[in-house]
Amino acid sequence: MLWLVGAGISGHRGLSLEAVQVLKKCDIVFVERFTSALSDSDLEGINAAIGKSAKPVQRWFVEDGREMLDAAKEKQVALVAYGDPLLATTHTELRARAAKASIETGVLHAASGITAIMGECGLHMYKFGRTVTMMSEPKSAVSVYNTVFDNLLLGSHTLILTEYSHDEKTGEPFFLDPTAVLKMLLDCERDLRHHVFSEETFVVVASRLGSSDSRIVSGRIKSLAGVGFGAGPHSVIVPAGLHFTEEEALEALTVCLDSPADNAASVKRISSQMIERYAPKAKEAVRHMRDILRKEGAKEKENNKGMHEVLDNAEYYIDDAERFLRQGKHELAVLSIGYAEGLLDALRFQKGINPWNP
Repeated sequence: MLWLVGAGISGHRGLSLEAVQVLKKCDIVFVERFTSALSDSDLEGINAAIGKSAKPVQRWFVEDGREMLDAAKEKQVALVAYGDPLLATTHTELRARAAKASIETGVLHAASGITAIMGECGLHMYKFGRTVTMMSEPKSAVSVYNTVFDNLLLGSHTLILTEYSHDEKTGEPFFLDPTAVLKMLLDCERDLRHHVFSEETFVVVASRLGSSDSRIVSGRIKSLAGVGFGAGPHSVIVPAGLHFTEEEALEALTVCLDSPADNAASVKRISSQMIERYAPKAKEAVRHMRDILRKEGAKEKENNKGMHEVLDNAEYYIDDAERFLRQGKHELAVLSIGYAEGLLDALRFQKGINPWNP
């Protein structure tokens, strides 16, 4: 049998009475420390509680899983993990493999760091969107940036988990500092320019939840620049629109450096940004082209009749684009402004005049 056992968020002290009893009966106990931090002292505490030596294992061992599954066919085997054991996709996949191999499994749930972060900040859990992890690799920041952008468009908060790794040789843990997280996201803003992050963006940083020195700090990015967050693990929350009870909770339950703010207020869909940028330019191009045709005089009036009709259609498409945008039909809005610009470019090639540069 294979047991997946959660240790909760308080180290070995988070083990439930049931978990201790199950682990005492197991023939083999593995402890993984790659999903989050379980220190050497926690490992010693687990050993003392269950009366045997648990074996710490690396990520590859759990992902491979064959040794555990082979042993679980004949013996009682347990894998102890930080937080709740089924929040890690690696553990869920291991459980599914066990079921396919007709190996009985059991799950002992425990407190989850993810739900603890949401609750301790006082934010409403149902208002959170997709959770994402920020790694120290610069490419990771783009994915995080886009996830925050998508969540804000939906009016949802974003929980950003930060990189944790454990060097099996030195035993030293690495926690990505929140200051580095925010800097990478500001760098993304300079490249992508979707108005998601600025020095005024209000964020929440939760550190070491479940430990005696846990701390939650909230404020604008510029106010957090000089804060020392200490050892990890850390998580960052980017709130969207806040209910007044959430605002009150942030002010009461966190070290609140600034008044809570709605980060979603300044965020617009890319289609909205496009229409707002291109529609005025297209209207000006139409006016400029009409002025050119008008100046050619009555002699060319008949010849230019068809061109005026094309300009009429371009204006209709511009109006359609703005109407579709108001109706939330974003794809149709972009298509319409594209058709309008296409007609204007067709006239430009025919007349040899550039209406975009009056």
